[in-house]
Amino acid sequence: MRDCSPSDLVDTTPGWQASLRLGFGRDNDTTRLLRREHRGPLRVQKALYPEGPGVCHVIVVHPPGGVVGGDRLEVDLEAGPGCRVLATSPGAAKWYRANGRVSQQTVHLRVAAGAAIEWLPQETILYDAASVDFAHEVDLDAGAIYIGSEILCFGRQAAGETFRSGRLRQRTRIRQDGRLLWHEQGVVTPDGIASPLGMRGHAVCATFLVVGPPVPAALQAAIRAHDPQLALSQVKTVFVARHLGDDSEAARAAMLRVWQALRPHLLGRAACAPRIWHT
Repeated sequence: MRDCSPSDLVDTTPGWQASLRLGFGRDNDTTRLLRREHRGPLRVQKALYPEGPGVCHVIVVHPPGGVVGGDRLEVDLEAGPGCRVLATSPGAAKWYRANGRVSQQTVHLRVAAGAAIEWLPQETILYDAASVDFAHEVDLDAGAIYIGSEILCFGRQAAGETFRSGRLRQRTRIRQDGRLLWHEQGVVTPDGIASPLGMRGHAVCATFLVVGPPVPAALQAAIRAHDPQLALSQVKTVFVARHLGDDSEAARAAMLRVWQALRPHLLGRAACAPRIWHT
């Protein structure tokens, strides 16, 4: 296994080309992991049921522990009718300096009628000089629910490293019954981070995005009262909460509070945090 070290200056080896495809089906009152295919260094640990058989938790693992220029990761999850799936990661994702090449991640989620996928990875750390492309595609059938969270950390604040060069290009598209509900794309650079029209000099941004039953005004007001710095918006069936700051732990706490507030409304279940988040 190649050592994915941020100190690599030149990488002449081929990048990892890794993919993971998971398929879930409903078996009476149980959501089961029925299909598991992987290529390269992407894995999933065994299906977990911390809140009973109705919701299947999976942990997506990238064994090298970090991504360097030229690496490409593809994750494809499909939830059959009536399934409940929660996917997360074992720790922060680390995207190292580009070494002259772009690294990529593509996530495609397919959610059938009456099913729900919660895509809740832990934070993403972009090292100085990283060059990364992210694509996130969600296809929902009628009555399906999507819950997603993203925390981006530019540079390593604890190590005194800022994001002085490099860039992140990302795109998120959500469709329901083939109709485009949400399309967001952009490029984040050091200039954009510093700009008053961008991140206003902050190093951490987080987004919580939901497609499902509209969030009542009273519930939105309760979320705002608990965290006035969150920016909230509801556009038809799409709800968005955004956080901007300089502390990844504060961003995680903000996203957790939003999830805890919304999950009972969306899924009829209290939030059950994966144990991996506390290890």
